[in-house]
Amino acid sequence: MTHRIYRTSFASVYPLYVTKAERKGRSREEVDQIICWLTGLDDAGLQRAISDGVDFETFFATAPRLNPARSAITGMICGVRIENIEDQLMREIRYLDKLIDELAKGRPMAKILRD
Repeated sequence: MTHRIYRTSFASVYPLYVTKAERKGRSREEVDQIICWLTGLDDAGLQRAISDGVDFETFFATAPRLNPARSAITGMICGVRIENIEDQLMREIRYLDKLIDELAKGRPMAKILRD
């Protein structure tokens, strides 16, 4: 059985990421920077994924270069340890969720991007 989030369009969740960040005084540009860092997309590729309405499965499957530093993203998200998630696609989605959470919590971009 596949998770419902896999078939959910990335474009439908993207505004929620932006809203969460902006409510805490962060910007859409910072959200985009995080997504591009994680996936290897450039701004045009990100906008194309949003306008094409691709689902999460396709979004991550077609990402040009998943950042190898993403394995340094650890901790809890939705009550689950990210590093213990066995399903690779779910782990990628949770990496993104965790980075957006860190942004909303006021962490500096350098730390969020694991520099």
